[in-house]
Amino acid sequence: MATNRIVKKVAPAFENFIFDWDYKQYLLIGGYGSGKSYQVAFKIILKLLQEKRRALVIREVFDTIHDSCYNLIAEILDSMGLLTSDSAAFRKPKKHSPRAALRVLALKSPLSFTFPNGSQIIFKGMDKPEKIKSINGVSIVWIEEVAEVKYTAYKEILGRVRHPEHSLHFILSCNPVGKENWIYNHFFTRLDDTGTETTILDEEKLYAKKEMIVEGTYYHHSTPDDNPFVTDEYLKTLNDIKKYDIPLYTVARWGRFGATGTRVLPQFEIANGRMKFDECVRQCGDENHYFGFDFGFEESYNAVVSMCVDIKNKILYIYDEIYMNRVTDDVFCNQPEMQELKNKISALNKQGYNKMIVADNEDPKAISYYRQQGFLIRGCRNKFAGSRLSNTRKIKRFHRIIVHPSCKNTIRELKDLTYKKDSRGNAIYDQFNIDPHTFSAIWYALDMVSVGDVKERKFNSSKN
Repeated sequence: MATNRIVKKVAPAFENFIFDWDYKQYLLIGGYGSGKSYQVAFKIILKLLQEKRRALVIREVFDTIHDSCYNLIAEILDSMGLLTSDSAAFRKPKKHSPRAALRVLALKSPLSFTFPNGSQIIFKGMDKPEKIKSINGVSIVWIEEVAEVKYTAYKEILGRVRHPEHSLHFILSCNPVGKENWIYNHFFTRLDDTGTETTILDEEKLYAKKEMIVEGTYYHHSTPDDNPFVTDEYLKTLNDIKKYDIPLYTVARWGRFGATGTRVLPQFEIANGRMKFDECVRQCGDENHYFGFDFGFEESYNAVVSMCVDIKNKILYIYDEIYMNRVTDDVFCNQPEMQELKNKISALNKQGYNKMIVADNEDPKAISYYRQQGFLIRGCRNKFAGSRLSNTRKIKRFHRIIVHPSCKNTIRELKDLTYKKDSRGNAIYDQFNIDPHTFSAIWYALDMVSVGDVKERKFNSSKN
């Protein structure tokens, strides 16, 4: 039996949580790199090795699951020597290899893990709610980045999951984001229909005690200091956030509900000195210029935004805009500003740069027309179900967004852009108080640009 023994280190701050299955609901909040997602995945793996169960892992956008939850679970299983993608070997393990009988089969179509005792982990996205309605036999649900999931969807999941034999467990994990989110209003301070406020749990008590049980819910709070594998370099990266975004620093470094504002782009600013701004744009280099086009006509607007990116310092410079509505494509493409942009992009390509206008991919007819008029243009590659949320998060990763004073419409739309709220006053993170056409143009322009996110760094094992 000794050959089947697996030894795995557990972060002390999460030890009680990992082995506790006494409660229906678990809420884990914490800072970036605190290890909460890793520990949730490990907890579920241990349970499924011990009991035949079916677990469901959910994120708001399905397309983000593979690179996050699925890869994380695969990483843990691999470190335990349990992972295999060989279906034949999984079904008929070699008799002389005791460990082979313990392999967990990883499949990518559909995304799933199947354990030797029949346990299974499946994955769903809330951007396809009809798939949630068809789940059967699930007794454990992990909702990762639960703050991104809408409250109505969360209630739908609670009502859908049932099992005739096993106890039910819902594990919710996220960064605390802001107090305007439903997580805070549901688990910490609740408002009734008359507006009367009731405190369920004082957040300061949770920060101090780290673990608490309130109204049958297991609360857990963590910071990067609770992850023994976080490096000093990573902590320095988190501490540096304080220099440019205090609310984000409060969330990322200390895992606290500090981002109380609802501005979408708190790092947005208008350039003071035009000469200094122009020099910064020049220093970015011609290869780092991008152009986005959001189509509009009657109430919406044609918005073309020109920008450049300082990747090293994570700064986005927006230096020009073309903004018009109630004009047909033949009129718009002949505007002097559009012709000037066409010539600029052609000149960049003659220098060897592959530059194009990136437009909304939902209007291929318009894209084709502009191509016929000599414009180098293509449809964007980052527009899909749930993409508004992921594109917004991507732009928010810039440390600074600096706009030339002449870009009046970009300033008007983005300076005070806020999240729309639902009937309970909770922020909806993929909807805004206005329809910001320049924001869409920025999304499209940067569809192939990668903006580093410190949150995506992995420090969950000694290998890192």
